[in-house]
Amino acid sequence: MAHLGPPIAIFAYRRPDHVRRLLASLASNPESADSPTFIYCDGPRTIRDEEAVEATRQVIRTHAPAHAEIVEHHQNLGLSRSIIDGVSTLCDRFGRVIVLEDDLVLSPAVLGYFRAALECYAHDDRVMHVSAYVFPVEKPLPETFFYRGTSCWGWATWARAWRHFSTNGLWLRREIVRRRLVPCFEVEGAYPYLQMLDDQIMGRNDSWAVRWHASVLLRDGLSLHPGRSLAANTGFDNSGEHCKQSDVFATHLAETAPAVRPIPVEEDSDALAAIREYFRGTVLVRSGSEPSRGSRRRSLRRVLRRVLCRIKAECFGRWGP
Repeated sequence: MAHLGPPIAIFAYRRPDHVRRLLASLASNPESADSPTFIYCDGPRTIRDEEAVEATRQVIRTHAPAHAEIVEHHQNLGLSRSIIDGVSTLCDRFGRVIVLEDDLVLSPAVLGYFRAALECYAHDDRVMHVSAYVFPVEKPLPETFFYRGTSCWGWATWARAWRHFSTNGLWLRREIVRRRLVPCFEVEGAYPYLQMLDDQIMGRNDSWAVRWHASVLLRDGLSLHPGRSLAANTGFDNSGEHCKQSDVFATHLAETAPAVRPIPVEEDSDALAAIREYFRGTVLVRSGSEPSRGSRRRSLRRVLRRVLCRIKAECFGRWGP
Protein backbone atom coordinates (compact mmCIF):
# COMPACT_ATOMS: atom_id res chain seq x y z
CA MET A 1 0.00 0.00 0.00
CA ALA A 2 1.33 3.44 -0.92
CA HIS A 3 1.06 5.80 2.02
CA LEU A 4 0.49 9.26 0.61
CA GLY A 5 -0.93 11.30 3.47
CA PRO A 6 0.70 13.03 6.41
CA PRO A 7 1.64 10.64 9.22
CA ILE A 8 -0.69 10.25 12.18
CA ALA A 9 0.70 9.92 15.71
CA ILE A 10 -1.66 8.46 18.32
CA PHE A 11 -0.76 8.49 22.00
CA ALA A 12 -2.47 6.01 24.32
CA TYR A 13 -2.08 4.92 27.90
CA ARG A 14 -4.70 3.05 29.93
CA ARG A 15 -8.18 3.87 28.63
CA PRO A 16 -9.38 1.01 26.44
CA ASP A 17 -12.91 2.33 25.90
CA HIS A 18 -11.66 5.76 24.89
CA VAL A 19 -9.08 4.45 22.43
CA ARG A 20 -11.70 2.14 20.90
CA ARG A 21 -13.91 5.16 20.18
CA LEU A 22 -10.96 7.09 18.79
CA LEU A 23 -9.96 4.31 16.40
CA ALA A 24 -13.55 3.83 15.24
CA SER A 25 -13.89 7.54 14.50
CA LEU A 26 -10.50 7.56 12.75
CA ALA A 27 -11.65 4.70 10.53
CA SER A 28 -14.65 6.81 9.46
CA ASN A 29 -12.18 9.08 7.65
CA PRO A 30 -11.48 7.61 4.21
CA GLU A 31 -8.02 9.21 4.22
CA SER A 32 -6.97 6.97 7.11
CA ALA A 33 -6.40 4.14 4.63
CA ASP A 34 -3.34 5.81 3.11
CA SER A 35 -2.03 7.67 6.15
CA PRO A 36 1.09 6.28 7.84
CA THR A 37 -0.08 5.65 11.39
CA PHE A 38 2.06 5.29 14.49
CA ILE A 39 0.50 4.39 17.83
CA TYR A 40 2.57 5.03 20.94
CA CYS A 41 1.47 3.05 24.00
CA ASP A 42 2.95 4.28 27.25
CA GLY A 43 4.06 1.82 29.91
CA PRO A 44 2.33 1.43 33.30
CA ARG A 45 3.23 3.90 35.99
CA THR A 46 2.50 1.45 38.81
CA ILE A 47 1.51 -2.20 39.16
CA ARG A 48 -2.11 -1.07 39.55
CA ASP A 49 -2.03 0.34 36.00
CA GLU A 50 -0.81 -2.85 34.32
CA GLU A 51 -4.23 -4.39 33.68
CA ALA A 52 -5.70 -1.24 32.11
CA VAL A 53 -2.55 -0.66 30.06
CA GLU A 54 -2.68 -4.21 28.68
CA ALA A 55 -6.42 -3.91 27.96
CA THR A 56 -5.75 -0.71 26.04
CA ARG A 57 -3.02 -2.39 24.00
CA GLN A 58 -5.32 -5.30 23.23
CA VAL A 59 -7.92 -2.91 21.83
CA ILE A 60 -5.25 -1.23 19.71
CA ARG A 61 -3.92 -4.54 18.36
CA THR A 62 -7.47 -5.51 17.40
CA HIS A 63 -8.85 -2.23 16.02
CA ALA A 64 -5.87 -0.28 14.70
CA PRO A 65 -5.45 0.08 10.93
CA ALA A 66 -3.66 -2.94 9.48
CA HIS A 67 -0.75 -0.77 8.33
CA ALA A 68 -0.30 0.94 11.73
CA GLU A 69 3.03 0.68 13.52
CA ILE A 70 2.43 0.05 17.23
CA VAL A 71 5.13 1.10 19.70
CA GLU A 72 4.66 -0.42 23.17
CA HIS A 73 6.87 1.15 25.82
CA HIS A 74 7.85 -1.01 28.78
CA GLN A 75 8.52 2.00 31.02
CA ASN A 76 6.21 4.89 31.77
CA LEU A 77 7.41 7.97 29.89
CA GLY A 78 4.49 10.20 30.79
CA LEU A 79 2.35 12.03 28.26
CA SER A 80 4.68 14.99 27.87
CA ARG A 81 7.79 13.01 27.00
CA SER A 82 5.79 10.59 24.85
CA ILE A 83 4.39 13.40 22.72
CA ILE A 84 7.61 15.37 22.47
CA ASP A 85 9.60 12.28 21.44
CA GLY A 86 6.95 10.98 19.03
CA VAL A 87 6.25 14.32 17.34
CA SER A 88 9.98 15.05 17.02
CA THR A 89 10.67 11.63 15.48
CA LEU A 90 7.89 11.88 12.90
CA CYS A 91 8.66 15.51 12.03
CA ASP A 92 12.28 14.52 11.38
CA ARG A 93 11.15 11.63 9.19
CA PHE A 94 8.15 13.11 7.33
CA GLY A 95 8.40 16.89 7.79
CA ARG A 96 4.88 17.12 9.24
CA VAL A 97 2.58 15.22 11.57
CA ILE A 98 -1.03 14.92 12.76
CA VAL A 99 -1.28 14.36 16.52
CA LEU A 100 -4.13 12.58 18.32
CA GLU A 101 -4.58 11.50 21.93
CA ASP A 102 -6.63 8.53 23.05
CA ASP A 103 -9.53 10.55 24.51
CA LEU A 104 -10.60 12.16 21.24
CA VAL A 105 -13.55 11.43 18.98
CA LEU A 106 -13.08 12.63 15.41
CA SER A 107 -15.33 13.97 12.70
CA PRO A 108 -15.24 11.91 9.47
CA ALA A 109 -13.96 15.09 7.82
CA VAL A 110 -10.99 15.81 10.10
CA LEU A 111 -8.23 14.15 8.07
CA GLY A 112 -9.34 15.91 4.91
CA TYR A 113 -9.16 19.20 6.79
CA PHE A 114 -5.70 18.44 8.18
CA ARG A 115 -4.37 17.45 4.77
CA ALA A 116 -5.69 20.56 3.08
CA ALA A 117 -4.36 22.86 5.82
CA LEU A 118 -0.91 21.24 5.94
CA GLU A 119 -0.64 21.65 2.18
CA CYS A 120 -2.12 25.15 1.98
CA TYR A 121 0.18 26.70 4.59
CA ALA A 122 3.20 24.42 4.22
CA HIS A 123 5.56 27.27 3.37
CA ASP A 124 4.17 30.08 5.51
CA ASP A 125 6.48 30.29 8.50
CA ARG A 126 4.04 32.26 10.63
CA VAL A 127 1.48 29.44 10.49
CA MET A 128 2.86 26.99 13.05
CA HIS A 129 -0.10 24.91 14.17
CA VAL A 130 -3.37 23.53 12.81
CA SER A 131 -6.16 22.85 15.32
CA ALA A 132 -9.14 20.55 14.82
CA TYR A 133 -10.92 21.70 17.99
CA VAL A 134 -12.49 25.09 18.56
CA PHE A 135 -14.04 26.31 21.81
CA PRO A 136 -17.86 26.29 21.86
CA VAL A 137 -18.29 30.04 21.69
CA GLU A 138 -21.71 31.64 21.33
CA LYS A 139 -21.04 33.70 18.21
CA PRO A 140 -20.66 32.18 14.72
CA LEU A 141 -17.06 31.89 13.57
CA PRO A 142 -15.57 32.06 10.06
CA GLU A 143 -15.14 28.83 8.13
CA THR A 144 -11.45 28.94 9.07
CA PHE A 145 -9.58 31.58 11.02
CA PHE A 146 -6.29 32.31 12.72
CA TYR A 147 -5.91 32.58 16.47
CA ARG A 148 -2.82 32.66 18.69
CA GLY A 149 -3.88 29.67 20.81
CA THR A 150 -2.68 26.13 20.09
CA SER A 151 -5.39 23.65 21.03
CA CYS A 152 -3.94 20.22 21.77
CA TRP A 153 -7.16 18.25 21.10
CA GLY A 154 -6.37 17.09 17.59
CA TRP A 155 -3.66 19.12 15.90
CA ALA A 156 -0.98 19.13 13.27
CA THR A 157 2.30 20.89 12.59
CA TRP A 158 5.35 20.97 10.38
CA ALA A 159 9.00 20.24 11.17
CA ARG A 160 9.82 23.87 10.33
CA ALA A 161 7.54 24.99 13.18
CA TRP A 162 8.21 22.20 15.69
CA ARG A 163 11.94 22.97 15.68
CA HIS A 164 11.10 26.13 17.63
CA PHE A 165 9.48 24.16 20.46
CA SER A 166 11.32 24.76 23.74
CA THR A 167 11.07 22.40 26.69
CA ASN A 168 12.61 25.06 28.97
CA GLY A 169 9.62 26.51 30.81
CA LEU A 170 11.71 28.94 32.83
CA TRP A 171 13.24 30.45 29.69
CA LEU A 172 9.83 30.66 28.05
CA ARG A 173 8.41 32.47 31.07
CA ARG A 174 11.28 34.90 31.25
CA GLU A 175 10.96 35.76 27.56
CA ILE A 176 7.19 36.22 27.74
CA VAL A 177 7.57 38.61 30.67
CA ARG A 178 10.57 40.41 29.17
CA ARG A 179 8.75 41.01 25.89
CA ARG A 180 5.58 42.06 27.73
CA LEU A 181 3.56 39.31 26.11
CA VAL A 182 1.66 38.14 29.20
CA PRO A 183 -1.66 39.67 28.00
CA CYS A 184 -1.29 37.90 24.65
CA PHE A 185 -0.27 34.66 26.35
CA GLU A 186 -3.33 34.76 28.62
CA VAL A 187 -5.85 35.82 25.95
CA GLU A 188 -5.97 39.33 27.41
CA GLY A 189 -6.26 38.07 30.98
CA ALA A 190 -9.03 35.58 30.24
CA TYR A 191 -7.19 32.32 30.95
CA PRO A 192 -4.40 31.59 33.48
CA TYR A 193 -1.79 30.18 31.09
CA LEU A 194 0.99 31.86 33.05
CA GLN A 195 -0.04 29.95 36.17
CA MET A 196 0.00 26.75 34.13
CA LEU A 197 3.52 27.54 32.99
CA ASP A 198 4.55 28.37 36.58
CA ASP A 199 3.17 25.00 37.68
CA GLN A 200 5.14 23.26 34.94
CA ILE A 201 8.33 25.02 36.03
CA MET A 202 7.78 23.93 39.62
CA GLY A 203 6.95 20.36 38.69
CA ARG A 204 3.26 20.54 39.62
CA ASN A 205 2.34 19.56 36.08
CA ASP A 206 4.29 18.24 33.10
CA SER A 207 2.42 20.09 30.37
CA TRP A 208 4.05 20.04 26.97
CA ALA A 209 1.02 21.95 25.62
CA VAL A 210 1.55 25.16 27.60
CA ARG A 211 5.19 25.17 26.50
CA TRP A 212 4.16 24.72 22.87
CA HIS A 213 1.66 27.56 23.25
CA ALA A 214 4.44 29.74 24.66
CA SER A 215 6.93 28.68 21.99
CA VAL A 216 4.53 29.60 19.19
CA LEU A 217 3.74 32.95 20.79
CA LEU A 218 7.42 33.84 21.05
CA ARG A 219 7.82 33.22 17.31
CA ASP A 220 4.78 35.42 16.59
CA GLY A 221 3.11 32.30 15.25
CA LEU A 222 -0.54 31.57 14.62
CA SER A 223 -2.79 28.54 14.58
CA LEU A 224 -5.40 27.77 11.96
CA HIS A 225 -8.76 26.79 13.46
CA PRO A 226 -12.00 25.54 11.88
CA GLY A 227 -15.18 27.49 12.53
CA ARG A 228 -16.77 24.28 13.87
CA SER A 229 -14.98 21.55 15.80
CA LEU A 230 -13.74 18.48 13.98
CA ALA A 231 -12.56 16.79 17.19
CA ALA A 232 -14.11 16.40 20.63
CA ASN A 233 -12.41 15.56 23.90
CA THR A 234 -14.17 12.77 25.81
CA GLY A 235 -11.57 12.62 28.56
CA PHE A 236 -13.26 14.94 31.04
CA ASP A 237 -14.83 12.01 32.85
CA ASN A 238 -12.22 11.42 35.57
CA SER A 239 -10.67 8.63 33.49
CA GLY A 240 -7.46 10.45 32.55
CA GLU A 241 -4.26 11.51 34.21
CA HIS A 242 -4.68 15.23 33.62
CA CYS A 243 -8.41 15.97 33.09
CA LYS A 244 -11.08 16.18 35.77
CA GLN A 245 -14.81 15.77 35.17
CA SER A 246 -16.28 18.75 33.34
CA ASP A 247 -18.53 19.68 30.42
CA VAL A 248 -17.06 23.15 29.93
CA PHE A 249 -15.31 22.18 26.69
CA ALA A 250 -18.07 19.97 25.24
CA THR A 251 -18.77 20.62 21.58
CA HIS A 252 -20.69 19.22 18.61
CA LEU A 253 -18.70 17.71 15.77
CA ALA A 254 -19.02 19.06 12.26
CA GLU A 255 -19.76 16.32 9.75
CA THR A 256 -18.19 18.18 6.84
CA ALA A 257 -14.81 19.86 6.53
CA PRO A 258 -14.49 23.60 6.06
CA ALA A 259 -13.12 24.81 2.76
CA VAL A 260 -9.44 25.43 3.39
CA ARG A 261 -8.17 28.19 1.16
CA PRO A 262 -5.56 30.91 1.70
CA ILE A 263 -6.79 33.66 4.02
CA PRO A 264 -4.81 36.59 5.45
CA VAL A 265 -2.33 35.29 7.99
CA GLU A 266 -3.39 37.49 10.86
CA GLU A 267 -5.33 36.91 14.04
CA ASP A 268 -9.07 37.22 13.58
CA SER A 269 -10.10 39.92 16.04
CA ASP A 270 -13.74 38.83 16.17
CA ALA A 271 -12.77 35.21 16.87
CA LEU A 272 -10.32 36.37 19.55
CA ALA A 273 -13.06 38.42 21.22
CA ALA A 274 -15.50 35.49 21.12
CA ILE A 275 -12.96 33.10 22.65
CA ARG A 276 -11.97 35.65 25.28
CA GLU A 277 -15.59 36.12 26.31
CA TYR A 278 -16.13 32.37 26.38
CA PHE A 279 -13.19 31.97 28.75
CA ARG A 280 -14.33 34.81 30.97
CA GLY A 281 -17.97 33.85 31.02
CA THR A 282 -17.76 30.07 31.11
CA VAL A 283 -14.45 28.45 31.92
CA LEU A 284 -13.18 30.77 34.62
CA VAL A 285 -16.57 31.39 36.18
CA ARG A 286 -17.11 27.63 36.61
CA SER A 287 -13.59 26.90 37.75
CA GLY A 288 -13.20 29.99 39.92
CA SER A 289 -9.65 30.28 38.65
CA GLU A 290 -9.43 33.79 37.23
CA PRO A 291 -6.28 35.36 38.72
CA SER A 292 -6.12 38.94 39.88
CA ARG A 293 -3.15 41.14 39.06
CA GLY A 294 -2.03 40.89 42.67
CA SER A 295 -2.21 37.11 42.62
CA ARG A 296 -0.08 37.04 39.49
CA ARG A 297 2.56 39.16 41.17
CA ARG A 298 2.52 36.95 44.25
CA SER A 299 2.74 33.89 42.00
CA LEU A 300 5.76 35.35 40.23
CA ARG A 301 7.51 36.08 43.52
CA ARG A 302 6.81 32.54 44.76
CA VAL A 303 8.12 31.00 41.56
CA LEU A 304 11.29 33.07 41.59
CA ARG A 305 11.98 32.25 45.24
CA ARG A 306 11.49 28.53 44.62
CA VAL A 307 13.62 28.55 41.48
CA LEU A 308 16.43 30.36 43.30
CA CYS A 309 16.20 27.92 46.18
CA ARG A 310 16.30 25.00 43.76
CA ILE A 311 19.34 26.42 41.94
CA LYS A 312 21.13 27.13 45.23
CA ALA A 313 20.39 23.68 46.60
CA GLU A 314 21.49 21.97 43.40
CA CYS A 315 24.72 23.95 43.08
CA PHE A 316 25.68 23.72 46.74
CA GLY A 317 24.66 20.08 46.88
CA ARG A 318 27.07 19.27 44.07
CA TRP A 319 29.95 21.58 44.72
CA GLY A 320 29.58 22.83 48.30
CA PRO A 321 29.07 26.45 49.44
